[in-house]
Amino acid sequence: MLRFANLSLLVLFPVAWFAPLLRAGIDLPLFGLSEISVVSGLQSLWETDVTLALLVSFLALFAPYAKTASLALVHFGLMRRKALPALQILGKLAMADVCLVALYIVVVKGVGLARVETAWGLYLFTGCILASVALGLLTQRRRRQGV
Repeated sequence: MLRFANLSLLVLFPVAWFAPLLRAGIDLPLFGLSEISVVSGLQSLWETDVTLALLVSFLALFAPYAKTASLALVHFGLMRRKALPALQILGKLAMADVCLVALYIVVVKGVGLARVETAWGLYLFTGCILASVALGLLTQRRRRQGV
């Protein structure tokens, strides 16, 4: 069951990267809201702040996907279970990206010049990250039990 759940994350993460995280725009009735995804946000960051773009790319794309792929290798016996603590660190780093998005929403709403609404992709992305952390913990628990 852990194998299947983890493998499903290899499909769900890319979906979450392209799904709308939030809708943002000027708080005026005639202007619509633009949808922002992880990928569209990264595209904008690469144009304005390369350092932040590298950090967010690592936190949002590389860390969770590398952790999930490595955990799959552990599940199929292609990587030693001793790597699990390092994989858990990767999963926790991915949570930092969710915190960055939440911080962005709070800042924009606090200023009051724009309207920001969360979208379904934020919940999907957060769910994928939390599922990945939980799967890593469950895999470690099974390792301790000798299963």
